[in-house]
Parts: sequence; C-alpha cells; structure tokens
Amino acid sequence: MSEPNRNVLWGRAIADELARSGVESVVVSPGSRSTPLTTAVSDNDDLTVYSVLDERAAAYFALGRARRTGEVTPLICTSGTAAANYHPAVIEADQARVPLCLLTADRPPELRDSGANQTVDQEKLYGDAVRWYKDLPEPEGEARKLRSLRTTVARALSEATGTPSGPVHLNCPFRKPLEPTPRPGDVPADLDPLAAAGRGTDQPFVRTTAGVPQLDRTDLRTVAEALSVDRGLLVAGPADPPGVDPQAVTALAHATGFPIVADPLSGLRFGGHTRVTTTVGGYDGYLDSRVTEDWPDPEVVLRIGASPTSKRLRKYLARVDARQFVVDPAGEWREAEFRATDLVVADPARLAGRLSEVVRGGGDPDWRERWERAERAHADVVADAMGDGAGGYFEGAVLADVADLAPEPATLVVSNSNPVRDADRYMAPSDANYTVLGNRGASGIDGVVSTALGAGSATTDDLTLVIGDLAYYHDSTGLLSALRCGVDATIVLVNNDGGGIFHRLPIESFDPPFTEAFKTPHGLDFEPTADLYDLGYTAVESRDEFRDAYADAVASEGTDVIDVTTDAEASQRTRERLVEETVAELAE
Repeated sequence: MSEPNRNVLWGRAIADELARSGVESVVVSPGSRSTPLTTAVSDNDDLTVYSVLDERAAAYFALGRARRTGEVTPLICTSGTAAANYHPAVIEADQARVPLCLLTADRPPELRDSGANQTVDQEKLYGDAVRWYKDLPEPEGEARKLRSLRTTVARALSEATGTPSGPVHLNCPFRKPLEPTPRPGDVPADLDPLAAAGRGTDQPFVRTTAGVPQLDRTDLRTVAEALSVDRGLLVAGPADPPGVDPQAVTALAHATGFPIVADPLSGLRFGGHTRVTTTVGGYDGYLDSRVTEDWPDPEVVLRIGASPTSKRLRKYLARVDARQFVVDPAGEWREAEFRATDLVVADPARLAGRLSEVVRGGGDPDWRERWERAERAHADVVADAMGDGAGGYFEGAVLADVADLAPEPATLVVSNSNPVRDADRYMAPSDANYTVLGNRGASGIDGVVSTALGAGSATTDDLTLVIGDLAYYHDSTGLLSALRCGVDATIVLVNNDGGGIFHRLPIESFDPPFTEAFKTPHGLDFEPTADLYDLGYTAVESRDEFRDAYADAVASEGTDVIDVTTDAEASQRTRERLVEETVAELAE
C-alpha cells in the first residue's frame, strides 16, 4: 500500500531510518512546515518523542540527553527563526563534541530569496559548527531519490557520532500539502517505501564501520618510555560523550604510580577507582605559585579530555618544566597555554589501557604523598568553613553538601559561572556513583535548565541541577519540560541577586560601573516560576535549612526548586580566605 503523498513518504523514510540506525528519542517543537517530519516520528513505535515548545530550550534538552547517553539525538523544527534558535546549542554541541542531528523544515526552493513569509536562508545556517550539512532533495516518489534520502540520513547519523562527534544538519524542504492528505498518483503503487531490497529489516540503509585511532607499537613504546619516570601526572579534563573508561585510566595510574588530577566533569572525580588511586580534586585551592615553587616539577604530564575548568591548574601546567602529552582522538588542539610538547592522536581509553601494559615505572611515593598532603590540607581548611559564617551560607558549601547528600546513583548537572568552579574546588573525590555534567564547550549560561532536564530524561538516576539565578532566569521557559517530558529533578538555585562571578574579576574594584553593568542585581522573586510550572518550591538561607530541604526534595516525587539565598561578595571573600589559609599551611 503506497503512502498518501510524497511528503508522507519522505517523512516516514526519515523516521524509519532514524530508528533503524539506533535512535531512540527525538525532540520536536510545534510548527506547520515540519508537519511531515513530526507526524512521521510520532507514528513510529520505535521512537520516543519529546515535545518542547521553545526551540532554544528544545535544542538544549536534546543536547543534555545526548551528552548523558553519548548517542545522537535528533531535533525537528519548522522553518524561519525556529531553526535560528537552535544555534546556541549547536555551538555548545560543536565545542563539546555532543552528537545532535538537526532536521530543519524549509520552504520549497523557489520561495527562497522571494520575500515569502517565514522564509530565511537556512542553507549552511550553522556554518562550520556542524560536522556535516546536506540540503535534502524535494520529496518525490522515485526509487533512486528515496535511496539517496536514506543513504543521506544514515551518513548524517554516522558523522554525528564520528571522531570527533558533534552536530549535523539536514535541511528539509517541503511544499504543501504538509498533512497526510491523499494525492492520487503522487506515490507509485509499486514503489517500495523502504527502498531496502537486500537489506535486513532492522539495519540502517548504509552501515558505517568506524575505526578507533591508535598508535603503532613503536610510537606506543616511545610514549611509554616517557612515562617511565618518577614524577608525573595524569590530568583529566571535561570528558567527551559518552565519557572516559575509569578502568583504563586506573590501570595506567597503577602502572605509572602517578596521581590522577580529575576535573569534576572528567568522569574520574567520583567512582570506585578513587579507593585504589591517588585521585586529587582540591587543586584549585592550593596550586598557588607560593606553594609549588618549592615542589619539584613533574617530569611528564599526560592529558586527556578538554581543557580543565580550573585556571590555577592550567597556569600550574603552564609554568612547570615537563614534557606534556595531549591525547585527542580527533587530533585537535585543546591546550590554550601552548605548553604541550606532544599531540597524540589516539583513543584515550584504549591508549591508557595499552600503555598500562608496557610502562616501566611505579612512580615516586614521595611525589604522590606531596599531592595527598596538599589534598588533606585543603580538605581540613574547607571543612572548618562549611558552616554558616558572617556572610550567611557559603556558596562553595552548597556544592559540597550536594556531593555529600545526593542519593546514588545520581546525575549532577552544574551550571557555568560560579557553580562549576565551586564544584571543581569543593566537591571532593569519593567513591560515590555520580555522573557530573556541565556545558563547558562554549561555557555559556544559556540553556542550562533544559540541558539538565534532557540529561534526566535519559536515565533513571536521581537528577540534581545546581544553577545560579541569572542562568535560571535565562532558561526559565525550559522549566516546562519537567512537566511535559516527565522529568523529576531537584533544582538547587544559588540566588545571590546577580552576576556573582564578577566578584572574581578586577572590575569589582571599579564601581561604578561594577554594580549596575556587571553584577546587575535583578531583585526578582523566583517563587512564581514554581506556580507557573507546577514545581515544588522552598526558600532557605542557612546550611541546616538547605540540607533538610534537599533531603526532602530528593525523596519526593516531582520537580522541586530550592532557592538558596547567598551573599556573592561574602562568598568570594570566603573563597579567597580559604586559599590563603591553605597556602599558609602548605608553604610552611
């Protein structure tokens, strides 16, 4: 039985190819021109459809889901500015290597550059931020074109999950009728809508077999010899989806005897491996030149993942005299201090596993003890500051308390600006079963709520989002996804009435314009957002109140917002004081 019209044929072929290629979920936003795509994915029993009204929020929701799973998540929108609203998330996905497939509906080609309503230039709309772009042919009931369509979709999904993974863009022109209105003769009765002769019923039209970049034996031994020294570091920055293999890195840590310096977004800050390796996480509180000037330099550093969140760590690595290997499977440069000596194009997990078998070392125990002592000094100083102080509840303590109280397993999403920095400094390594995520590709504060809810949609883990007030305000429309997409979350809103991050910068000393142009106090009451989106809401001001409210929130059904009042300036002074106390302890 043939399809009612060529648009239906096209939409169903695309949806079927998504499902055959292993796609499980699609995020759509309502619109007319995208009707053939939306109806097709909605009718496909193998696809779960998440409807997100705001295209910008939709794109970040898909980004969060793809970041959590490492699997491509398609997006569908109508023509015009709808597609433009995907752009911020596309930039983040590009920089953070998150696999997305953008299916943007478009007007037919003859309407382009005509002044027709809701018609903009969507060809290569996202520029170099996508791994692959294709302007699809107009729908037609013809076998060769149908094979071309299926091949294109299969290739696009392969590109999205290639090396490096990232977003791809398929622009999809449709002319009316957009609905499944019968058009006799539009699709030949004898046309095979699957165009799948000779192929399995559950396989993509074209299967791509991708290799894994790895070193040959000679180059492997060269790197192994460089690591066979007394003093070295394994530095793990934010991980690319779907994450790094802790077992492989742990094996290399055992073989070398080197500490693992684990960014909170590395996938190595938490987990069982922390019981059997020297895993450090407080470095942002003690890698001050006044401390490290008396330390011997590491002889070698091996770096995986993106550039670390911590500026102190980056500056420390810039001033040490060491051979530094940056490992990247795509061969891209991810080291902005330009102190790396070697770029190694290899899969990090496989490289670590192979190196662990040939490294001759064991490391200097005094070197490990130096890092362990610094960790203890940092932890002791921080522990004394976790209670409420003169400025109220310290913002760093919020992140520490979340890491202490979150149920296991948990997905923890931390916003940019202060939350991710406080996570870096105050979330101590532990064996907790946590997955910590953040948007560190372009490091914006847009779309963070939606990213978290998208991540939560992909797992049965408990979900906690720690977010600042400006980022919460920026993506408040994304809160609707908690209700519409059935995602339960605990949202910890660190509310310091403005851009507290700017207290870290020299501009703080210049007021005006600091208060009005940078800190930008808004004076907003966020409780009505809970009423608007049917969320639980609790306002707290002290540490005891927060810990009680958090325990209640994670134990309850639905999404809850805990609005934590903090003092941005007092919290920054506390951060500075803790560093000074730690430095004084270690520099004695």
